[in-house]
Amino acid sequence: MPQLAFETFIPQLIWLAISFIALYLVMSRIALPRIGSVIEGRAARIASDLDEAAASKRRTDEAVAAYEKALAEARAKAHGIAQQTRDLLTAETDRQRHEIEAKLAEKIAAAEASIRKTKEAALANVRNVAIDVAGAIVTQLLGEDADKAATERAVDTALKQV
Repeated sequence: MPQLAFETFIPQLIWLAISFIALYLVMSRIALPRIGSVIEGRAARIASDLDEAAASKRRTDEAVAAYEKALAEARAKAHGIAQQTRDLLTAETDRQRHEIEAKLAEKIAAAEASIRKTKEAALANVRNVAIDVAGAIVTQLLGEDADKAATERAVDTALKQV
């Protein structure tokens, strides 16, 4: 093998050193700076994108917080309006109920007065009807007209016992 020949070993080492130094110089002067600038550009772009993403997240969080605050305020306002409406409706219902109760009380009082008058009239007529019926019964049983004064006394006595 030619690589292991001792007579060509030293020139091969020299060419290896020359090739290595030339490759090192080309890489360190040309390729590595370009690769480094690309890596630095990428790192700067990534950092910029991360900063922009953080700013967007912060703005989004602020918008969500403002939305939730506005939603809570709207809910509180809606609850207040609903409570106010309920209170107004309750007051109106109570007022109408009191009016209806007053009207019903008046109608009940009028009905009771009417019933009382009808009862008194009926009771007043009961005496007259009882006198007439007693007179008719006596006339039927005895065949002659009953004494009006005696019949009235008998009915009055009977009504006092009841």
